Amino acid sequence: MALVSLANVTRSYPPAVRGGEPVVAVDDVTLDIEAGDVYGVIGYSGAGKSTLVRLINALEPVTAGAVRIDGRELGALAERELREVRAGIGMIFQQFNLFEAKTVRANVAYPLKVAGWARADIRDRVDELLAFVGLVDKADAYPDQLSGGQKQRVGIARALATRPRILLADEATSALDPETTQEVLSLLKRVNEEQGVTMVVITHEMDVIQSIATKVAVMDGGRVIEAGDVYRVFSRPEHEASAKFVSTVVKGIPSPAELAVLRERHDGRIVTVSFRDGDASQARVFLDLAQAGLDFELVYGGINDIRGRAFGHLTLAVRGEDASVDTALAHLSTYVELSEAR
Repeated sequence: MALVSLANVTRSYPPAVRGGEPVVAVDDVTLDIEAGDVYGVIGYSGAGKSTLVRLINALEPVTAGAVRIDGRELGALAERELREVRAGIGMIFQQFNLFEAKTVRANVAYPLKVAGWARADIRDRVDELLAFVGLVDKADAYPDQLSGGQKQRVGIARALATRPRILLADEATSALDPETTQEVLSLLKRVNEEQGVTMVVITHEMDVIQSIATKVAVMDGGRVIEAGDVYRVFSRPEHEASAKFVSTVVKGIPSPAELAVLRERHDGRIVTVSFRDGDASQARVFLDLAQAGLDFELVYGGINDIRGRAFGHLTLAVRGEDASVDTALAHLSTYVELSEAR
């Protein structure tokens, strides 16, 4: 049984104008998130990602369908029972949402006080969390004395305070610079691997998914248009919107406009070789072209790595006699996927 399950979930709002159509933010979404997953949900602004988060932690009710946490359907629970479910769900935010008038220690302690923990237990748990996120020396500092990355680490510590099984991260790195983003992502990966916390990561940044997610759902217009293993979605996107996201991480097959530019700049025949985990290596392709007596030049593309599995596309300008090129390409096509621009 999935830890988090959404079955045909829809969330709509009243029409923006009288007599208009309801505004559908989440449209018939079905997802299963297993214990231990780092499940990325990606989409552009307005895709429905943040609404999906509010449905998972029961901050909003569904219009149709069912959300279940560990088998318990949220729509069937009384408010007291919903509070119990929410206590097992941590949340971190884009803008940190810290109490500016409280110290780092007091911010992390806050949910424990609300939950009624004993004072000694609160002290021990806060010490443990500050050590985990590397902020022991900032315990008595206030948020305005912290960098953005330090604020987000406080937010992560606070979200973990009550030992939740699930952590929801809503655009948690969008306000951070690239270096700090990687530090926070490394910390979140430790949260998953060392503490066994299941994570749902909402983002519009594909490199965030690439860095830590095990599975991904792509949302567009409130619907999940593609979902599955991150490597599969990245290396073989089935939907145009998914392919557009993937292109922000690694260059794909050149578009017609890009091909026109490549032809102007490079002699020879333009050939794209696609590599995926388990295919022959780039070195073998290059060696076979060289042994065929052909001159070639890398003109477009790139190779990416996801958890040790490579994929990508390299576009080459191959020069030589047509017959020799034809023979070489026919040989390459026996062990790697390739296409020639005509």
